Order: sequence, then structure tokens, then C-alpha cells
Amino acid sequence: MKRRIIAILLILPMLVVPAHAKTINWVDFDVSYESMKYALEQDIATFEQEKHISWIDILALAACRTGGKVNLTATKKAAQDLNGEKSPEQLLGNLYQYYDYYHSAYSAALGGLVGSYAIEKDGQWIPCYGLKAFSPIASGYGYSHCDDFGVGRNFGFKRKHLGHDLMGSLGTPVVAVEGGVIEAMGWNRYGGWRIGIRSFDGKRYYYYAHLQKDKPFAPGLAEGDIVQAGDLIGFMGRTGYSDKENTNNIETVHLHFGLQLIFDESQKECLSEIWIDVYDIVRLLSSHTSSIRKTENGWERMYPYKDLDVNPLEFYLPALGHTME
Repeated sequence: MKRRIIAILLILPMLVVPAHAKTINWVDFDVSYESMKYALEQDIATFEQEKHISWIDILALAACRTGGKVNLTATKKAAQDLNGEKSPEQLLGNLYQYYDYYHSAYSAALGGLVGSYAIEKDGQWIPCYGLKAFSPIASGYGYSHCDDFGVGRNFGFKRKHLGHDLMGSLGTPVVAVEGGVIEAMGWNRYGGWRIGIRSFDGKRYYYYAHLQKDKPFAPGLAEGDIVQAGDLIGFMGRTGYSDKENTNNIETVHLHFGLQLIFDESQKECLSEIWIDVYDIVRLLSSHTSSIRKTENGWERMYPYKDLDVNPLEFYLPALGHTME
């Protein structure tokens, strides 16, 4: 069940924001790696307890108290408070007016990263709960990176760098961070060979660019395909900055990895697109890598994966007027 018609993406406006909700028009994602790591640990630790504390709840509460600049101290305090008897409204008082915004913003940015999944090993499916998204770089392949979000770019026109660059070796396998549908695939004058993957809930658009010349994509992959988190999607390169396809005009081999948040379909391609700084998210994901190996028959994933929280058809078929059978 890999290939899916691209037309299903046309119904995503019905899935992103309820009609009664106020659309979010900007997100300044300023949550430290240490905060996300601690909140995630608390989420996992309480998963099977009577009171499960979501990492999104923790971070949203902390953000209300810090004006959106979430640090470890505020995160620890939020986790401690949520473990008590009081609700977020009781804990925040007048600051509660900001809670829905931060909760919605962080749910959009982080909502697909944590949950239930299963890995197949030795013929058995092993259920797990925790970080279910993967680093964009396959296991065993080195890379370096720094926080370069917002740095100036000049090719074509002056603009800010709305992504995160991971420097590595030519041909390094690149994997899908989260499962979804390949919404865009092919050549772009800025990003070179690139892939854009839309999350199943429609809220996240992952952008992987500057893929390898001559062999940018995983064999057999096509626009409209469904991919799972950790699936091989392409190979690191330095293509781009050219109107001519398959051109290496980027000086340094690297993966440009970007994350756009979409609360309303009108935000997908416009002058006010919401791209967030993913440096600390990439740091968090570095602890969960997908093992990809090359065999005589091509590339394969060593451990098959299932997202137990998501059935793609549950998102698309109801909106198309179909039912599950």
C-alpha cells in the first residue's frame, strides 16, 4: 500500500484546522533541546501510569510562563506542576489565555514525533512507545551541523535561509523523518533535486534538498507515494542553484532539511509561509536513527517499521466520502 493518488492532498484543507478554530499565522519555535529531551522523558515515563503527562502539555505550560522561550528550568517546573492536581488553567491564571496558542503551535511542530510504533526483529513485531520519528541521516553515517536558520542567502534574490544544513559525505542515505505522502519531487532551481513530504495530518511539510546528482532519490520512489518514518528517500549531494537540471552548483555536500507548519491550506505557498528553526529538533532526533543497508538487490531497511498511531486511510478516505472496510 505504497502508491497513492496525489489528488488526495486536495482534501487536506478539511483536515488541518476546524472551521471554528482561529488560524495561527506565525510560530517562533524557541524550545531548547534540553527542554524537549526532558519533556519527552517525562512523557515516556508516565505513559503507562494512571496520569500520562504529554510532552506537548509540558512545553505549552512552560512557554506560557516564559513568553515562548522555553528553557529547562521552566520545563522541569511545568512537568512537576502537571503531575499534581491542578489543571493548566488553574496553574497559569491570566497566562492561560496563551495556552491554546502554544499547545496548537507545538502540536503542529512536534505532534508526529512521539507515540506508539513497532519494529520487526527476528520475525517478531516489537511494540514501543517514545520517539517514533527519525534523524534525517541514516544510522552509521556521520554529519556536522550548526544553527544556521535565518542566515542570508543571495542566489536568485536576497532572502533568509529557512532550513537547517547537515554537512556530510556524498551519497549519504537520507531518510524520512516522519511518515507521510510525497507531495513534491523533482528539480527546483534553489534546492536542486528535492523531496517534499506532507505528514498524514497535513500540518507538517518536510523539505529535503540538494540531493545527489544522477542518483538523487531512492529507487522506485515517486510523487504521491506513501512513506513511513525512517524509510530511505534519497542521497545527500550538492545540486541546486541552477535552472538546468542535475547541476552541482552548491559548494559543500549537505542536506538542506526544512520544516514548514501548515494550519490552513492557504499557507502552503504564500508570502507568509511558516518555517521553523529545526536545529534543536534535529539534535533530539539524533538519538533515533534508521538502519539502511545496501545489498545485491539494492538498498533496504534493516528493521521494518509500523506507526501504530496512524492509518493513512483514516485521514484521507473519510474526506473523500469513503469508509473503511
